[in-house]
Amino acid sequence: MSKDYQQVLLDVRRSLRRFPPGMPEEQREGLQEELIDIILLILARNPQLHYYQGYHDIVVTFLLVVGEKLATSLVEKLSTHHLRDFMDPTMDNTKHILNYLMPIIDQVNPDLHDFMQSAEVGTIFALSWLITWFGHVLSDFRHVVRLYDFFLACHPLMPIYFAAVIVLYREQEVLDCDCDMASVHHLLSQIPQDLPYETLISRAGDLFVQFPPSELAREAAAQQQAEKTAASTFKDFELASAQQRPDMVLRQRFRGLLRPEERTKDVLTKPRTNRFVKLAVMGLTVALGAAALAVVKSALEWAPKFQLQLFP
Repeated sequence: MSKDYQQVLLDVRRSLRRFPPGMPEEQREGLQEELIDIILLILARNPQLHYYQGYHDIVVTFLLVVGEKLATSLVEKLSTHHLRDFMDPTMDNTKHILNYLMPIIDQVNPDLHDFMQSAEVGTIFALSWLITWFGHVLSDFRHVVRLYDFFLACHPLMPIYFAAVIVLYREQEVLDCDCDMASVHHLLSQIPQDLPYETLISRAGDLFVQFPPSELAREAAAQQQAEKTAASTFKDFELASAQQRPDMVLRQRFRGLLRPEERTKDVLTKPRTNRFVKLAVMGLTVALGAAALAVVKSALEWAPKFQLQLFP
């Protein structure tokens, strides 16, 4: 009876590449049925949410790791918090979040920013990155779940910071392109599969501390529009975001290491300060990895047998 059933069915049928290679067809089909059930159940419970293509890429990641029951609870919570802006009736808030990408790049590398502006490439190349948490564009499941660990522990805008560090990392490739929309868009829409993920995660954390969303809002859009996003209107989520450990630790380390008159200067140009910030991120990375392992181990006690193949 769901108005989204046909679209969900089509998207799930096209999601074969998201399942482990070599999985028996019968087992995969069973998981696809569970995937459809999870999505439709969450939408039925939350009529204010609107399905978008790419949502199934996020749900299937949780399904493969923790099974149907726990995935339903986790994704439902995410859908009313981290993913809320993607599930509006229109894409206005999604476009607004994408608008943070270029200001971040401009703060770090104005030459690259100006080149991309001249090419008129826009930000649409990063749309699938953002709304699927990179699940749709990365082929290695290990990299996908590592990023999910990071995004779960951070502010809901962290995926756009990670998108920015990917573009910054590929600076020379971009500048070597012809300065036109087609060439630059084609290059950026193809993510290399051998990226140094831990280095990029660390740098995304650095950039979030140095250029928090509140400082970029004016450049991303008018403040009135910024206030309409779920990240700034959910009061309980604002409190949770302010107190979440990765953001809090990074901010405290950053503020504690600099004298007051130095706090507005570029942390990325100060090797000593940057080392401490990166050590904080590395420490958090280890903690997140341990927590993820604990979740997986507990999930395996009741999860379907196929999970034993994913986590031997």
